[in-house]
Amino acid sequence: MLPASASSAATVVVGYKGSTAFHTVRTTNAVATIARLKRSARVRYAVPNVVAHATSTGAYLPDDPGRGVKPGRWAAVQWNFTGPAGVDAPDAWAHLIAAGRPGAKGVKVAVLDTGVAYRRFGRTPASPDLAGTRFVAGHDFIGHDDYANDRNGHGTHVTSTIAETTNNGIGLTGLAYGASIMPVKVLDDLGEGDAPVIAQGVRWAADHGAKIINMSLEFDSTVTRDVIPELIDAIAYARAKGVLVVAASGNEGDPAVAYPARNDNVLSVGGTTEHGCLADYSNTGHGLDLVAPGGGDDAELTDPGCAYGGKPGRNIAQMTLIGVHKDKIGIPHSYEGTSMAVPHVSATAALIVASGILGADPSAAAIEHRLEATARDLGPRGYDKSYGWGLINAAAATDPAVPVT
Repeated sequence: MLPASASSAATVVVGYKGSTAFHTVRTTNAVATIARLKRSARVRYAVPNVVAHATSTGAYLPDDPGRGVKPGRWAAVQWNFTGPAGVDAPDAWAHLIAAGRPGAKGVKVAVLDTGVAYRRFGRTPASPDLAGTRFVAGHDFIGHDDYANDRNGHGTHVTSTIAETTNNGIGLTGLAYGASIMPVKVLDDLGEGDAPVIAQGVRWAADHGAKIINMSLEFDSTVTRDVIPELIDAIAYARAKGVLVVAASGNEGDPAVAYPARNDNVLSVGGTTEHGCLADYSNTGHGLDLVAPGGGDDAELTDPGCAYGGKPGRNIAQMTLIGVHKDKIGIPHSYEGTSMAVPHVSATAALIVASGILGADPSAAAIEHRLEATARDLGPRGYDKSYGWGLINAAAATDPAVPVT
């Protein structure tokens, strides 16, 4: 039922006995008019006219200017958040504002990557659009210290998609802008890392309170689970502690999901384009769970709902390190891949947790099921090996009106 107010008390609604119709009476003194009408034996009711207001807060549209200076232009750049092939961030943001935890406030998301440009480090600047983002203690397993600094840009780009400061008049927006980011550096400055180091990062994040672990990384197709037992064990350890681990399906266009995403304890994510199509690089096959915007070219498929535009779609825009020496901050055009898709899912998972839809501390399995049950079906009806359960839908996943199944 919609809440009501008596803001139109200068109008009185009158119902008469023996009739289902009602009449309205304009008056300058509603109280006196109602009292007079109620004295009549013919009157069944006389009440002030009240006005209902929709319970929805409406879509939240922040002021971030994108690549320009005009407020609100972020939406023209971030098709992945607002476009027909996007995840519907504005409505998801409104749901979390209504729940009192805007942008997944308080949920810890560990980003296992090349680090994050969250503070100045030598010649490497801090991203100004992460200045308002909350960071909790992280760790650098490459340099063996407590400061997971980024000199590559990949980890900063991923982190910005998850939790870039939003409505601050700078750059772009983050899907779970209120989340707490735990930066864990497991990839070196070339973007490479070995299984034992990544396994250490997974265990460290799980032990330090991460609810979600984002791994925008993959091994090549020759790597099987038997080759990375330490990482498989670490992921199982995190899952047992209630942590949702999200990883990339891989960028080779292979008909098999890469590890670690292929592991049963990992939510695997493929990539889609601005046209709502499977991306040509995205690995498919058994174990693929969901897809999310990754940018790039469409795969050569004739899928229902794939609106091929005749030219490549845009990539995923975010503020990160740019330049030969990675000594500047900008919004490059070059980032595409399942690495870019994964943070959309991790961020939506954080929004689900913060929303309280699944309770105060939902299990990893419950979060995963909610993500899959509310995804937008793409390709053949139902689950398929190209799109999994479909395109992540942050608005539906956080909508209290959508039943929890």
